[in-house]
Amino acid sequence: MAIMTWALKRQIFYVVILILFFSIFGFLIISPSLNKAPTCIDGKQNANETGIDCGGSCPNACFDQVGAMSILWARAFRVVPGRYNAVAYIVNHNKNDAIEKINYRFRFADANNVYIGKREGSTFVPPGGNFAIFEPGIDIGNSIPVYTTFEFTETPLWLQVSQKKIDQLKVLISNIQLSQENMLPRLSATIKNNSLFTIPNVNVIAILYDAGRNVISTSRTYFDQLTPLQNADINFTWPEPFSGTVVSKEIIPIYDIFAVKLQ
Repeated sequence: MAIMTWALKRQIFYVVILILFFSIFGFLIISPSLNKAPTCIDGKQNANETGIDCGGSCPNACFDQVGAMSILWARAFRVVPGRYNAVAYIVNHNKNDAIEKINYRFRFADANNVYIGKREGSTFVPPGGNFAIFEPGIDIGNSIPVYTTFEFTETPLWLQVSQKKIDQLKVLISNIQLSQENMLPRLSATIKNNSLFTIPNVNVIAILYDAGRNVISTSRTYFDQLTPLQNADINFTWPEPFSGTVVSKEIIPIYDIFAVKLQ
């Protein structure tokens, strides 16, 4: 039976020490990645996420868990000969999801369905509900836009909005009155920021309907901001009489909810 020499024992001791050293060193290098806290950009579905880096406490909503928006109609409305306003009326079916920025395109065709122009832009999409996209002062020359189409030109990036923030931000419209329909029509109303926070860049879009719920005309006005609990008068005017009788009126205040900072 071979007897282990003192030199061999020393060599084995050194080898064991080296193995332990490299094991501990390797563990110290690897352990931070093994114990790294989940994030919303780590390419994994972890923590309370409902998809990969989306849902739960992440800002991004999961694309396969949101519904597509519905474009109910898009039309061009004559302001004066040769100049038109284009409007698309859209429904966001996602109560707590919004879009900070998305590109879009209006296209116009004449009575023979011949393409006569387009207008492109970008917008935000508010959470849950009806909203409108308004493009003013479109010059189509001598052509008359009979057909108008609208489309979003990129895949939306949906962001989650807390119900608390939605509940805290309320913009109210009241005292809607239309006058001088047969001359130079004028629509007036009162807008109120019914919250304790400043709301910047508020678009207000007016839509007028006849008895058949057909749109007669539209207009838009704008506020740089609405301060907390501010009341303001809003007025819309048209340079020509309407082509039909206005039976109902809709005024839609629209703002980028991501631009509102809650304190």
